[in-house]
Amino acid sequence: MQIIKGAGEWAQPVAGAANDWVEQHKVPDLSVGTYCIPVGGVDDQSPHTEDEIYVVTAGRARVVAASGEAEVGPGAVIFVPAGEEHRFVDITEDLALLVVFGPAYGSRTGSLA
Repeated sequence: MQIIKGAGEWAQPVAGAANDWVEQHKVPDLSVGTYCIPVGGVDDQSPHTEDEIYVVTAGRARVVAASGEAEVGPGAVIFVPAGEEHRFVDITEDLALLVVFGPAYGSRTGSLA
């Protein structure tokens, strides 16, 4: 067992950064991290080669993906399959997301599945 301290907690991005991503735990089959976007910030991510689950721990925004869009706030759980274009927009409260990748972030190479 391991307690992953700080996972899902809001952290202000460094000055000038649009957002902040910190990977806090990684094993071959999954990884866990925190993604934070301040009010008015920009989600500039690209589709990932791994399946992904977001848990909104703080803030409010709209998530837009190829398969649809929705308003999200604390407690929302979002699944994004590998390769699907997605991003958070209209961030009205500082957004903190607990992120789980399976398999681990960056472990798949090549084309998006």
